[in-house]
Amino acid sequence: MSQTTKRALEASLKKLLLQKPLNKITINDITEDCGVNRMTFYYHFKDIYDLVDWILVEDASKILEGRQSFETWDEAYLDILHQLQENKTLVLNVYRSVGREQVEQYLYRLLDPVLKEFTNRECQDITVQDADKQFVVDFYKYALVGMTLEWTRRDMKADPAVMVARLSTMIHGDLRRALCRLASNRGGTARDED
Repeated sequence: MSQTTKRALEASLKKLLLQKPLNKITINDITEDCGVNRMTFYYHFKDIYDLVDWILVEDASKILEGRQSFETWDEAYLDILHQLQENKTLVLNVYRSVGREQVEQYLYRLLDPVLKEFTNRECQDITVQDADKQFVVDFYKYALVGMTLEWTRRDMKADPAVMVARLSTMIHGDLRRALCRLASNRGGTARDED
């Protein structure tokens, strides 16, 4: 029952976001739309921003399901951008009302496990220390989050496929090369550094 109520509150907030910005929505608006009382809301969430956090975490979990089926990081990243576009109203409202930091943390939660998965794939035949792997993941994560935030700031108008194609052209093969270089600097083994 708890998850059902939370999902109903989420649906009401998302519905209201189509009509007005987040900072103009009250708990009364959400509970009236949802058909529950204020105490029910407060049983689950301390305020609207707590509900927004819960939605972002839940959406991130849904987006990450099945990510291992992608062959390349750029396919996974393109899918994430499409998911963000599907939730454009929520993401833009959070970005504009709550601030960039909350969207930034949401993107870190999305991209970190995706990049770890692809980093692990790329270094199966390379001996790379975990700290070096995380360094590479962090580098790419911060770059992709920065690009995504700029895309969001511009109202997600650019075509995600074009954006990802440009990024892929710029950094094609660099993830593996970085891992190889770090492995060889520490005396690890690397088959190729193409």
